[in-house]
Amino acid sequence: MTQDGAYPRIPVRSRDGVPELMTGFPPALEAQVTLANWQDPPFNRWGFQHVRELIPSHPIPAGPAAPLAAGPPLGNPAVARVDGSTATLEDVLDGTYTDAFVVLHDGQVVAERYDAGMTAGTRHLLMSVSKSILGCVTGLLAGRGLLDLQAPVTTYVPEVSGSGYAGATIRDLLDMRTGVAFRETYTAPEAEVRVMERSMGWRPAQPGDPDGTYPYLATLGSGGPHGGEFSYRSADTDMLGWACERVSGVRVADLISALIWQPIGAERDAEITCDPLGTAIPDGGISATARDLARFGQMLVDDGVAQGRAVVPAGWLADVRQPEPGVREAFASTDNEYVLPGGWYRSQFWVIPGAGGPVLVCLGIHGQLIYADRAARTVVVKMSSWPDAQNAAYLLDTLQCCAAVAADLSAQETAPPTR
Repeated sequence: MTQDGAYPRIPVRSRDGVPELMTGFPPALEAQVTLANWQDPPFNRWGFQHVRELIPSHPIPAGPAAPLAAGPPLGNPAVARVDGSTATLEDVLDGTYTDAFVVLHDGQVVAERYDAGMTAGTRHLLMSVSKSILGCVTGLLAGRGLLDLQAPVTTYVPEVSGSGYAGATIRDLLDMRTGVAFRETYTAPEAEVRVMERSMGWRPAQPGDPDGTYPYLATLGSGGPHGGEFSYRSADTDMLGWACERVSGVRVADLISALIWQPIGAERDAEITCDPLGTAIPDGGISATARDLARFGQMLVDDGVAQGRAVVPAGWLADVRQPEPGVREAFASTDNEYVLPGGWYRSQFWVIPGAGGPVLVCLGIHGQLIYADRAARTVVVKMSSWPDAQNAAYLLDTLQCCAAVAADLSAQETAPPTR
């Protein structure tokens, strides 16, 4: 850190043989990161750390920081890979395009690592980890009586009465069980998720694209009944954000700041991208530091408490860990069961079985993750820039790493003292 408290920036080198990205005056053509290529390799390694230089963004102000003390350092535990081989934690981190890695145990930092030009002060795009943050905002608004989870979406946003969202409830949005026609197929340029990206300013717009996220949501049709099986739809989160803004009269960035970011004691302001109309993108647009993301994860482990006060209602997180009948079944009937067996999706969180009980997992494409293991008192944060949006082997190896870390730290707690 420099004397003025700033973290020096390190040029972002690619692992793919191109020159250092965005260096020179001007940068070489092949090293330029643009709105058209920033999500693609190798440019995403720079793009994910500089989103506000590419897309307009709202600040999410932090308040006084909660200290993160250092704890006994984590070792390098063995990891059973999905292919049956054995590796170490460091092996997996080295092989999965890791940009940042932080582990907390009992609220103390026991591991911290940065690559690809990142530092402890660098904001990195969270992708769909952002969804879990908005889920907690929703829980707070519901707890204050501003949102009725069983109410139709159109109670709060009548503009979508003629869309596929007619008849869906706020709970359907939270659990991604709407029947809206929306394909989350990242490899298909004309899938709804990619068209929505153009409307929200994440890719260059094409003629005929709706100008803004909310106008786009109002065009979505129906693909089936609401309340059925789980189907991952980023549009549901943006619809949820619209409802949260309507009932509170506050924009999403300021809701997150007041209800989550400041109460957890975040050290640095976060940011969230906004569309051409100034609407924030809570389905994946937040950028934050790894340490602040770890603070959020610690709040999850501590049943919604941070700095001695309740941030998120404990009952909200308890319901995520042990939801009502039907939630697990809605997940088990889908292809997600093959990747995350025994899991479910509730209130914008993925939940998987752990050695000591359910583990809350926040996931984003290209390798963004929070692993919050309440029983092991362990939080793992990993930020990455995978070349592909989805990679099942990388994801499962990363989850195996998290489980190995939690087991190793739990074993240290129970080991007899040495002389």
